[in-house]
Amino acid sequence: MRIGIVAGGPKELLANLLAFQHQIDFWIGADLGAKYLLDAGIDIHMAVGDFDSVSVHDKELIKAATPRFVLYPTEKDETDLELAIRLALEQEPDSIQLFGVTGGRLDHELANIHLLYRLMKRNVFGEIVDHQNQLSLYKSGKYHIKNVHPGQYISFIPFSQMVKNLTLKGFYYPLDKITIEWGGSTLCISNQIIDEQGTFSFTDGILIMIKSVDPLKS
Repeated sequence: MRIGIVAGGPKELLANLLAFQHQIDFWIGADLGAKYLLDAGIDIHMAVGDFDSVSVHDKELIKAATPRFVLYPTEKDETDLELAIRLALEQEPDSIQLFGVTGGRLDHELANIHLLYRLMKRNVFGEIVDHQNQLSLYKSGKYHIKNVHPGQYISFIPFSQMVKNLTLKGFYYPLDKITIEWGGSTLCISNQIIDEQGTFSFTDGILIMIKSVDPLKS
């Protein structure tokens, strides 16, 4: 089960949802994100939130188009996105991709990145996707990345206090068992895969990987 959750971040930063239509089995719209799904012509399986970011007319359109419409009060302890994730986890998914969760309010954006940690603890692969970036968290282990996007930059940032024995192979800037610490190092920023695939591995910690395309260079 692959779930896509669309939240109400700035529309100009939203990824092309239609490009992911055949990769997602179950779509959830969180507040304004449900309107984004309607606008894209994608069937909504569930809509969640207080819907204070849409008009009364659009709210009724969303409600009519959605098999499961879950309305929450405006004053609550969780964001609409967090509520959507909670309901998504009830479906026991293998992965959850989050769209429309970057840009706009910085407090929401940082909190949304931390929500990926909740998914990791549930052994669910989580990824944040926008028009320019893909961000995901990894436990210690060995991983392979296919080189499918020419000009794509790949950066690694420690999410935990320390990431030990980080090794990069198949990259323009390889690394061999380097320890990186939380605290501002830019050592692992703006790398690129130069082989058919790149490999990264580490023995301890939690690592953020960000794939980015620079629109000024693409």
